Amino acid sequence: MRTVSIRDAKNRLTELAREVERGETIVVTRNGRPVFDLVPHSKRGGLNLAAGEAYLRAKGIKSPVPFIAEDFDAPLPEDFLLRKLPRPR
Repeated sequence: MRTVSIRDAKNRLTELAREVERGETIVVTRNGRPVFDLVPHSKRGGLNLAAGEAYLRAKGIKSPVPFIAEDFDAPLPEDFLLRKLPRPR
């Protein structure tokens, strides 16, 4: 993985694009700090869902969505907005 400054990247963009097309990754820096990477475009788009699910399983998360009650989308009682909120203790 090669590193170039923003100034060098601006002046040599065509050359860097050729390197990226060959599979190289180039880190572009400003004042020596990484700002962004030039990486090859992926032919396969989208998310890797299998990797995401494997990560969740490894962390002990069974479902990416927390528990949702069965009546979640049931209509609220008519007086719901008129009820007083409980006082904090």
